[in-house]
Amino acid sequence: MEITVTHSSCTTIQFYFRPQVLHFYRGGAPKSAAPSLSFQSDDHSRRFLKTSHSSKALIRSHPLRRFPSMSCSPSDNQTPATAVIEVDQSLKLKKKATEISPELKGTSIFLVGMNSTMKNNMGKFLAEALRYYYFESDSLVEQVAGSKNATNPLKARDAEGFCESETEVLKQLSSMGRLVVCVGDGAVHSSVNLALLRHGISIWIDVPLDIIAREVTATMACATSDTSEVLATLTNLYKDWRNGYATADATVSLQKVAGILGYDNLDAVTTEDMTIETLKEIEKLTRVKKMMENAAKPF
Repeated sequence: MEITVTHSSCTTIQFYFRPQVLHFYRGGAPKSAAPSLSFQSDDHSRRFLKTSHSSKALIRSHPLRRFPSMSCSPSDNQTPATAVIEVDQSLKLKKKATEISPELKGTSIFLVGMNSTMKNNMGKFLAEALRYYYFESDSLVEQVAGSKNATNPLKARDAEGFCESETEVLKQLSSMGRLVVCVGDGAVHSSVNLALLRHGISIWIDVPLDIIAREVTATMACATSDTSEVLATLTNLYKDWRNGYATADATVSLQKVAGILGYDNLDAVTTEDMTIETLKEIEKLTRVKKMMENAAKPF
């Protein structure tokens, strides 16, 4: 089974799947055939792939696939106590995923919020635990656009074109099932995108801006980058996008998880901690949905 992206340049890019693994849903009903991933207008297509000679290789390097299995084996420099804690958290994560998986029925999960390492890693952990496929929408748009230069991505060169392309990608992803999608931080600016996220379960991953600012500063090319300037920029963006994040079905806050676990240091909160809390929120949502469905049944 495959998903095909066709561009106005007549370049065709294909993603391959094992058909017995990935299932598609639209309106809750299973689909036996996969919808094709295509762009709805020539204008959208022209914003992609100004040059097509390397695009196929780039996209093939970003296939839709399950994230590799998480390893529970301790490294050489870990103490036995640390190793036991990590194994215990991993088993707890997988146990919770096994418990809620039947109720999910293949419903996709969309993680929204400011881009961060924590959000991305949580997406990978969720995909592995639930046996789902993992996507980063920003990365997918950039890959399809053929962006090679990390310092000059499509998002920076053509913000409007990026947003339009992002919507087209979300349209396709929202029609599928069994996906964990890390949605780009600015996607919530569009009411169309917000409506598309309603096709699955949306979770706001709320990470403190100062932590994200440190991450951004560390990855910037300029060694003299000022964290305070980055933080100010992120704060302004957060103010613009917060209302969109708040429309998510549930929120998982790093600060709240730290409080629940009794951690004074936010850095002590692990990806497993946040992912387990996310699964708990998803479990609550599935229970509420089931109760509503049962209440709607005639006596």
